[in-house]
Amino acid sequence: MIDFNLYLITDRTQTAGRELPAVVAEALAGGVRSVQLREKDLSARQMFELALQLRMLTREYSAALMINDRIDIALAVGADGVQLGVGSLPVVDARRLLGPDMLIGYSAHSVAEALRAECDGADFVTFGPVYRTPSKLKYGEPLGLSPLAEAVNALHIPLFALGGVKKTSIEEVMATGCHGVAMISEIIAATDPLEAAKSLLEKIEKHATQH
Repeated sequence: MIDFNLYLITDRTQTAGRELPAVVAEALAGGVRSVQLREKDLSARQMFELALQLRMLTREYSAALMINDRIDIALAVGADGVQLGVGSLPVVDARRLLGPDMLIGYSAHSVAEALRAECDGADFVTFGPVYRTPSKLKYGEPLGLSPLAEAVNALHIPLFALGGVKKTSIEEVMATGCHGVAMISEIIAATDPLEAAKSLLEKIEKHATQH
Protein backbone atom coordinates (compact mmCIF):
# COMPACT_ATOMS: atom_id res chain seq x y z
CA MET A 1 0.00 0.00 0.00
CA ILE A 2 1.60 3.27 -1.15
CA ASP A 3 0.09 5.80 1.25
CA PHE A 4 2.42 8.71 0.46
CA ASN A 5 2.48 11.09 -2.52
CA LEU A 6 5.65 13.05 -1.80
CA TYR A 7 8.77 10.88 -2.07
CA LEU A 8 11.91 12.54 -0.70
CA ILE A 9 15.22 11.41 -2.21
CA THR A 10 18.41 12.32 -0.38
CA ASP A 11 21.51 14.05 -1.74
CA ARG A 12 23.87 15.16 1.01
CA THR A 13 25.83 17.35 -1.48
CA GLN A 14 22.82 19.71 -1.59
CA THR A 15 22.38 20.35 2.14
CA ALA A 16 24.61 23.46 2.20
CA GLY A 17 26.85 21.89 4.83
CA ARG A 18 24.05 20.74 7.13
CA GLU A 19 24.04 17.14 8.39
CA LEU A 20 21.74 15.04 6.20
CA PRO A 21 19.81 13.45 9.13
CA ALA A 22 19.02 16.94 10.47
CA VAL A 23 17.61 18.03 7.10
CA VAL A 24 15.60 14.80 6.78
CA ALA A 25 14.26 15.26 10.33
CA GLU A 26 12.93 18.71 9.37
CA ALA A 27 11.33 17.32 6.21
CA LEU A 28 9.65 14.59 8.26
CA ALA A 29 8.39 17.20 10.72
CA GLY A 30 6.94 19.00 7.70
CA GLY A 31 4.91 15.95 6.73
CA VAL A 32 7.13 13.82 4.45
CA ARG A 33 6.12 10.18 4.83
CA SER A 34 8.66 8.41 2.62
CA VAL A 35 12.42 8.87 2.30
CA GLN A 36 14.80 7.19 -0.11
CA LEU A 37 18.42 7.07 1.03
CA ARG A 38 20.40 7.56 -2.19
CA GLU A 39 24.07 8.26 -1.58
CA LYS A 40 25.81 6.17 -4.21
CA ASP A 41 29.38 7.20 -3.39
CA LEU A 42 29.38 5.92 0.20
CA SER A 43 31.01 2.67 1.32
CA ALA A 44 28.75 -0.10 2.61
CA ARG A 45 29.74 0.77 6.19
CA GLN A 46 29.03 4.51 5.77
CA MET A 47 25.73 3.79 4.03
CA PHE A 48 24.73 1.37 6.79
CA GLU A 49 25.46 3.91 9.54
CA LEU A 50 23.53 6.66 7.75
CA ALA A 51 20.66 4.24 7.06
CA LEU A 52 20.49 3.38 10.78
CA GLN A 53 20.13 7.06 11.67
CA LEU A 54 17.39 7.56 9.08
CA ARG A 55 15.64 4.37 10.21
CA MET A 56 15.35 5.79 13.72
CA LEU A 57 14.03 9.11 12.39
CA THR A 58 11.50 7.59 9.98
CA ARG A 59 10.20 5.28 12.72
CA GLU A 60 9.68 8.29 14.97
CA TYR A 61 7.51 9.92 12.29
CA SER A 62 5.82 6.71 11.07
CA ALA A 63 7.40 7.21 7.66
CA ALA A 64 8.75 4.67 5.17
CA LEU A 65 12.50 4.29 4.61
CA MET A 66 13.63 3.09 1.20
CA ILE A 67 17.26 2.26 0.38
CA ASN A 68 18.60 2.85 -3.10
CA ASP A 69 19.96 -0.33 -4.71
CA ARG A 70 21.48 -1.89 -1.55
CA ILE A 71 19.22 -4.80 -0.64
CA ASP A 72 21.73 -5.96 2.00
CA ILE A 73 21.60 -2.62 3.82
CA ALA A 74 17.80 -2.43 3.55
CA LEU A 75 17.54 -5.83 5.23
CA ALA A 76 20.23 -5.02 7.81
CA VAL A 77 18.53 -1.86 9.10
CA GLY A 78 14.94 -3.10 8.76
CA ALA A 79 14.02 -0.61 6.03
CA ASP A 80 10.59 -0.67 4.40
CA GLY A 81 11.97 -1.39 0.96
CA VAL A 82 14.42 -0.69 -1.85
CA GLN A 83 14.55 1.51 -4.91
CA LEU A 84 15.93 -0.37 -7.90
CA GLY A 85 16.93 0.67 -11.41
CA VAL A 86 18.34 -0.64 -14.64
CA GLY A 87 21.73 -1.40 -13.05
CA SER A 88 20.29 -3.12 -9.97
CA LEU A 89 19.43 -6.71 -9.21
CA PRO A 90 16.32 -7.59 -11.28
CA VAL A 91 13.00 -6.92 -9.53
CA VAL A 92 12.01 -10.61 -9.63
CA ASP A 93 15.20 -11.68 -7.83
CA ALA A 94 14.99 -8.79 -5.36
CA ARG A 95 11.46 -9.88 -4.48
CA ARG A 96 12.70 -13.37 -3.72
CA LEU A 97 15.23 -11.95 -1.25
CA LEU A 98 12.95 -9.34 0.30
CA GLY A 99 9.79 -11.39 0.63
CA PRO A 100 6.25 -10.25 -0.15
CA ASP A 101 5.96 -7.43 2.40
CA MET A 102 8.88 -5.12 1.65
CA LEU A 103 8.32 -2.41 -0.94
CA ILE A 104 10.11 -2.33 -4.27
CA GLY A 105 10.25 0.96 -6.14
CA TYR A 106 11.71 1.08 -9.64
CA SER A 107 13.32 4.05 -11.41
CA ALA A 108 12.06 3.95 -15.01
CA HIS A 109 13.11 6.17 -17.90
CA SER A 110 10.59 4.98 -20.49
CA VAL A 111 7.03 3.65 -20.62
CA ALA A 112 8.32 0.20 -21.68
CA GLU A 113 10.70 0.07 -18.71
CA ALA A 114 7.92 1.11 -16.31
CA LEU A 115 5.61 -1.60 -17.67
CA ARG A 116 8.31 -4.23 -17.35
CA ALA A 117 8.94 -3.22 -13.72
CA GLU A 118 5.22 -3.53 -12.95
CA CYS A 119 5.09 -6.91 -14.67
CA ASP A 120 8.10 -8.11 -12.62
CA GLY A 121 6.44 -7.17 -9.33
CA ALA A 122 7.48 -3.59 -8.46
CA ASP A 123 5.09 -1.82 -6.06
CA PHE A 124 5.56 1.62 -7.60
CA VAL A 125 7.62 3.42 -10.22
CA THR A 126 9.43 6.74 -10.39
CA PHE A 127 9.36 8.07 -13.94
CA GLY A 128 11.65 10.65 -15.44
CA PRO A 129 13.41 12.89 -15.85
CA VAL A 130 10.27 14.90 -16.59
CA TYR A 131 12.19 18.19 -16.74
CA ARG A 132 15.84 19.07 -17.19
CA THR A 133 17.83 18.44 -14.01
CA PRO A 134 21.56 18.10 -13.24
CA SER A 135 21.06 14.85 -11.30
CA LYS A 136 19.56 13.10 -14.35
CA LEU A 137 21.63 14.48 -17.26
CA LYS A 138 23.19 11.08 -17.92
CA TYR A 139 19.73 9.77 -18.83
CA GLY A 140 19.51 12.15 -21.78
CA GLU A 141 16.94 14.76 -22.65
CA PRO A 142 13.94 15.24 -20.34
CA LEU A 143 10.93 13.12 -21.24
CA GLY A 144 8.29 15.81 -20.74
CA LEU A 145 4.66 15.54 -19.70
CA SER A 146 3.27 13.46 -22.60
CA PRO A 147 5.25 10.27 -21.85
CA LEU A 148 4.45 10.81 -18.16
CA ALA A 149 0.72 10.84 -18.92
CA GLU A 150 1.18 7.81 -21.20
CA ALA A 151 2.94 5.89 -18.42
CA VAL A 152 0.24 6.84 -15.90
CA ASN A 153 -2.43 5.45 -18.24
CA ALA A 154 -0.47 2.27 -19.00
CA LEU A 155 0.32 1.29 -15.41
CA HIS A 156 -1.83 -0.11 -12.62
CA ILE A 157 0.69 0.69 -9.86
CA PRO A 158 1.40 4.16 -8.44
CA LEU A 159 3.72 6.35 -10.48
CA PHE A 160 5.79 9.26 -9.15
CA ALA A 161 7.03 12.03 -11.45
CA LEU A 162 10.77 12.58 -11.00
CA GLY A 163 13.39 14.97 -12.32
CA GLY A 164 13.38 18.73 -12.12
CA VAL A 165 9.87 19.00 -10.66
CA LYS A 166 9.53 22.31 -8.81
CA LYS A 167 6.74 23.73 -6.69
CA THR A 168 5.66 25.80 -9.69
CA SER A 169 5.25 22.73 -11.92
CA ILE A 170 3.38 20.47 -9.47
CA GLU A 171 -0.01 21.44 -10.87
CA GLU A 172 0.80 20.41 -14.46
CA VAL A 173 2.57 17.25 -13.29
CA MET A 174 -0.35 16.13 -11.10
CA ALA A 175 -2.75 16.91 -13.96
CA THR A 176 -1.34 13.85 -15.76
CA GLY A 177 -2.96 11.70 -13.08
CA CYS A 178 0.29 10.54 -11.49
CA HIS A 179 0.16 9.35 -7.88
CA GLY A 180 2.72 11.82 -6.63
CA VAL A 181 6.08 13.52 -7.00
CA ALA A 182 9.64 12.45 -6.12
CA MET A 183 11.90 15.34 -5.15
CA ILE A 184 15.46 16.09 -4.10
CA SER A 185 16.57 19.72 -4.23
CA GLU A 186 13.20 21.38 -3.52
CA ILE A 187 13.46 20.00 0.02
CA ILE A 188 17.10 19.00 0.61
CA ALA A 189 18.48 22.34 -0.62
CA ALA A 190 15.70 24.47 0.92
CA THR A 191 16.72 26.92 3.65
CA ASP A 192 13.72 25.69 5.66
CA PRO A 193 13.07 22.02 4.78
CA LEU A 194 10.11 21.82 7.18
CA GLU A 195 8.24 24.69 5.52
CA ALA A 196 9.27 23.50 2.04
CA ALA A 197 7.87 20.01 2.70
CA LYS A 198 4.68 21.45 4.16
CA SER A 199 3.90 23.73 1.23
CA LEU A 200 4.85 21.10 -1.38
CA LEU A 201 2.56 18.56 0.28
CA GLU A 202 -0.31 21.03 0.39
CA LYS A 203 0.05 21.64 -3.33
CA ILE A 204 0.43 17.96 -4.24
CA GLU A 205 -2.55 16.91 -2.13
CA LYS A 206 -4.71 19.74 -3.46
CA HIS A 207 -4.21 18.54 -7.02
CA ALA A 208 -4.21 14.83 -6.15
CA THR A 209 -7.74 15.02 -4.82
CA GLN A 210 -9.00 16.21 -8.17
CA HIS A 211 -8.47 12.80 -9.80
